Amino acid sequence: MSGRVWTFAVGAALALSACADGGPESVETENSIRVVGSSTVYPFSTKVAQEFRNKTGWNVVVESTGSGGGHRAFCEGIGPNTPDVTSSSRPQKPSESKLCQSNGIENVVEIKIGYDGIVVANAIDSPSMDMNLSTLYLGLAKLVPNANCEMVENPYETWNEIDPSLPDTKIEVYGPSPTSGTRDAFVEISMEGGAKTLDCLANLGSDDFRVAAHTLREDGHWIDSGENDNALVQTLINTPTAIGVFGYSFLDQNTDKVKGARINGAEPTFENIATGHYPVARSLYVYVKGDKMGSVPGLHDFAMEFVSDEASAPGGYLEKIGLVPLMPSERLDMREAVAHLSASNL
Repeated sequence: MSGRVWTFAVGAALALSACADGGPESVETENSIRVVGSSTVYPFSTKVAQEFRNKTGWNVVVESTGSGGGHRAFCEGIGPNTPDVTSSSRPQKPSESKLCQSNGIENVVEIKIGYDGIVVANAIDSPSMDMNLSTLYLGLAKLVPNANCEMVENPYETWNEIDPSLPDTKIEVYGPSPTSGTRDAFVEISMEGGAKTLDCLANLGSDDFRVAAHTLREDGHWIDSGENDNALVQTLINTPTAIGVFGYSFLDQNTDKVKGARINGAEPTFENIATGHYPVARSLYVYVKGDKMGSVPGLHDFAMEFVSDEASAPGGYLEKIGLVPLMPSERLDMREAVAHLSASNL
């Protein structure tokens, strides 16, 4: 097999381990498999890394860089100082694939590990929010249509100006930075989805529509919060009138502190994400350098760890920390595909 390798997998995440020739006991940091990427996938990557290390004693280095930052570092080359794996909360972009190829990375294994929802949440004691995609677009887009279907700078200051059923509170949304896959997915699914519901935007050409749908406000109503979702949860606790945008797993792990808004009538629950009823859901990925599969000890074994039943099946340790598993047929297909990966067939 030549060129890129596209494989589709199940509910696990990222992280890897490496062993030196002398076995796990002789492993040092510089010999470890290096994992970079999505802050959303980071808890899953870390958990897989911990479980694998507990079983083998091999070292793992996992860094949260954001999806965009992870792809850039991953695609720098195949040298020993470049990452072996990156995680991502959205698919690798064509421009990133081109960068990998231009730097001599011929084989990239894409592993779909499971699903996640993007939630709009606020502090547990704050008013509940029941929103739809058009509300999110009108609240957060830089340009919105006026009564004459002319695109103007967003005039909305409070949520109830858009929907009288919502609280009379300032539109103040803390969300991921431009390097985050969560932001990419939120814009692609929520903002564009909301824009498509508005008749005025149907008259725009494709380029103008994309600008209108994908450009967030820059007037202080949308605030970039970086890649640290735990810090974002604390911000919401300290700012009860604000809302935040982050992955479902962080909501699942902080239900005593924050609560998710209904979107198009659906709550951000495990079941609604798994069945597709929750409208703002996305796939999560791991990308492995197939070029290193035969030269980095532990790489293939770790790939098998995160597609194992223990990790990624329903009831596995990744589901317990918030990952929504793939359907059984997808998961089994992925495991079989990873099992047959080797340096000889990449």
